[in-house]
Amino acid sequence: MGDTTHLTFFEMLGNWSLGDYFKKEAINYSYEFLTKYLKLNPENMHVTCFKGDKDAPKDEESAKIWESLGIPKERIYFFGKKENWWGPAGNTGPCGPDTEMFYDIGIEPCNENCNPSCNCGKYVEIWNDVFMQYNKTANGKYEPLKQKNVDTGFGLERAAMILQNKKTIYETELFEPIVKKIKEISTKENERSLRIVADHLRASTFILAEQVHPSNIEQGYVLRRLIRRAIRHGKKLGIEDCFTYKIALTIINNYNQDYPELEENKDFILEEIKKEEKKFENTLKKGLRVFKKETKNLKKIPKELAFKLYQSYGFPLEMTQELAKEHNLKLESGFEDELRKHQELSRKATEGKFGSGLADHSEEVTKLHTATHLLHQALKKVLGKNIQQKGSNITKERLRFDFNYDKKLTQEEIKEIEKIVNKKIQQGLEVTFKEMSYDKAKETGATGLFANKYGDKVKVYSVGDFSKEICSGPHVKNTKELGKFKIVKEKSIASGIRRIRAVLK
Repeated sequence: MGDTTHLTFFEMLGNWSLGDYFKKEAINYSYEFLTKYLKLNPENMHVTCFKGDKDAPKDEESAKIWESLGIPKERIYFFGKKENWWGPAGNTGPCGPDTEMFYDIGIEPCNENCNPSCNCGKYVEIWNDVFMQYNKTANGKYEPLKQKNVDTGFGLERAAMILQNKKTIYETELFEPIVKKIKEISTKENERSLRIVADHLRASTFILAEQVHPSNIEQGYVLRRLIRRAIRHGKKLGIEDCFTYKIALTIINNYNQDYPELEENKDFILEEIKKEEKKFENTLKKGLRVFKKETKNLKKIPKELAFKLYQSYGFPLEMTQELAKEHNLKLESGFEDELRKHQELSRKATEGKFGSGLADHSEEVTKLHTATHLLHQALKKVLGKNIQQKGSNITKERLRFDFNYDKKLTQEEIKEIEKIVNKKIQQGLEVTFKEMSYDKAKETGATGLFANKYGDKVKVYSVGDFSKEICSGPHVKNTKELGKFKIVKEKSIASGIRRIRAVLK
């Protein structure tokens, strides 16, 4: 990130053909759109095709089609799978060669062998046509597909850059107001850091518009990594005050006509990004001091230090890797081993203390356990779909439920959660379960974290059509058995983690 054309969040245009047309038509359509509708100069166009290997032959067909359209042989290049092959999405499935279109933006070549595979920025990829004509089997063979499909991709930001005769995407109106605002609040110049801040905060603003909270899991973790990396590069620009919300507001104002959800969720976006910056501010300074002190006179960063920065100061591994590169240090491998070791110790400690969260399988515990399923789903409905269980402990007297949320629940929210749970109890919903694989369970939409703690088969418990969770039980057969649900306490137990205690009367 930080070069002239790459982004973490970008807008992609394209079209598909599912057995309707193939290479000739797809390439003709691409060429026609670029040269006749966008009026790009054909003399600046360069294209690449698959050079062939043991799995599939050289794509002479695409090359000949390009020649028939007027692209001379010297502007047609052949590369391997790394550059000109797509898929499969997993270990097996549809895949095939692609042909990519590059536009020469007129800067000097990096050397006499400069071509579209270079990273110098002279040739900007604007479009690709993927030809899915093979199926990769489990034994690694590439078999021809009976139905041949086409998938195309066309980058909006790059198209704007070329059409507006700019040398970088950051000079287009898509980024110009964002870059201007960052420069206004900066006291130092660093082009790469400026671009990273602009890109990462644009991506973060759009993710936040989907009501995703920064966290340490799933989408929330991607969001947290983007925001925190932007904050660090903000420091390299000399920005000392809280600034991410200012840039986010500029992004909202720049895009809200095309994306009204940015305006609709403006308060959420600005509040969340402010909180994340404040949360990371103090630990960033401490973490950088620790990094500087502990790497003095070292040539390699120990894996233990990388984990310490992650665990104690919230540094994603990518940030430590970047710091290592900036200080000409190597990062010792094994970070993942340290992380797994820590998770295993934490899991064992939790299991030893709580016995899978249940004191026993008595009638009282069974009822409260079923109630946690209703509570979990009610929390999602009231607080947002990104609420996840972080822990549970149930005795005969009460349930205790931990979840991710970074502010105190209001009395109105607590009452609404109780209302939803009690309504589902009164409706007399049946509690049923089915056995299936973990992957199948996730496909059905069942809630369940930590895939590695499940076996080959899991039980998926459904409470009517209200709740569906991977769980080992026990549960009541009907929610009418539960009685009245009441939240007796709600509090914070850690940064971003809340705890509810509730009873059944």
